[in-house]
Amino acid sequence: MDEITFSVVDAASEQARWAMGRYFDELERRFSQGFDSSHAFDEAAVGLNPPHGVFVIACADDATIGCGGIQCLDDDTAEIKRMWVDPRWRGVGVGKRLLGHLEDEVRRLGCTRVVLDTNESLTEAIALYGRLGYVPIDRYSDNPYAHHWFEKSIGSADQ
Repeated sequence: MDEITFSVVDAASEQARWAMGRYFDELERRFSQGFDSSHAFDEAAVGLNPPHGVFVIACADDATIGCGGIQCLDDDTAEIKRMWVDPRWRGVGVGKRLLGHLEDEVRRLGCTRVVLDTNESLTEAIALYGRLGYVPIDRYSDNPYAHHWFEKSIGSADQ
């Protein structure tokens, strides 16, 4: 497998917008009601950048193959958002590595709990979250596209 690198980038950067654009295109195709991305880029530029969060790009051979964002909800809890892996890179562990890297970034931000939500059509994501210790919780967001909500306690960076 090619070497995969992870980098924190500005969520409004061309690279981040390209990755999120692929992600939003996939959501549009897969969600039964489609996906409206009209405000998503602007929301990411605010919520997934310091001081509220970070945005991570996964690359292999200088090609962007994945992304994910973190938004701090309070002093202890961060939400993972916009996690996507290029379909050509699925099934080889990139999603697991990306999620682990995002959890490391959450710890660096000082949070000890991660939450996320997802749509029922994203069965691969739901399975991944379950395999990696995320447990179902009650609805915590008003995301109109979400059907499942999860959490995971991850401990602090100095543990």
